[in-house]
Amino acid sequence: MSAQAPSLRGPRFLRQRWSDLTFLHWRVDPALVAPLLPAGTAPDVHDGSTWVGLIPFVTAASALGRGPVVPWLGSFAETNVRFYSVDSAGRRGIVFRSMEAERLPTVIGARAVFNLPYTWAQMRVHRSADVIEYQSARRWPAPHGAGGRIVVRPGARLEVHDPEMDFLTARWGLHTTVLGRTI
Repeated sequence: MSAQAPSLRGPRFLRQRWSDLTFLHWRVDPALVAPLLPAGTAPDVHDGSTWVGLIPFVTAASALGRGPVVPWLGSFAETNVRFYSVDSAGRRGIVFRSMEAERLPTVIGARAVFNLPYTWAQMRVHRSADVIEYQSARRWPAPHGAGGRIVVRPGARLEVHDPEMDFLTARWGLHTTVLGRTI
């Protein structure tokens, strides 16, 4: 399955491509997630549940604005744990609970500028003919060594769109708190 993000209205400050993307999801009671979301947002609900996602992938070809791809720094493994949110204006987004990344400058920048819960981790993605294996072990901040291993055997490409799949994968914004304000 491939979804196209809508065109941006404002200036572009970052661009990147994702590959070897895996979506793992679990249904969760919205009441359990609500206290973990930024002020002014609520759990987004589909079919009576909200969801938590565990999403490992490779970020590639990252660049600032319309500039060139940043060598080495622009390609790395990443894994995030996310919730699905909606604000009072009905804008759907993602709330990141944890984001592990292989590149320390990316972690420091995203934490400082956007208050995103990035952690620096030793990560590896290995792809063979029919299996993708993701490994992660946290370096900073604690708990040092926390992480895990995910092994998936991708099936056939999904061409059918259904409401649940779109709800979980076609998200183009995030909700976070910066300087005490939800954005």
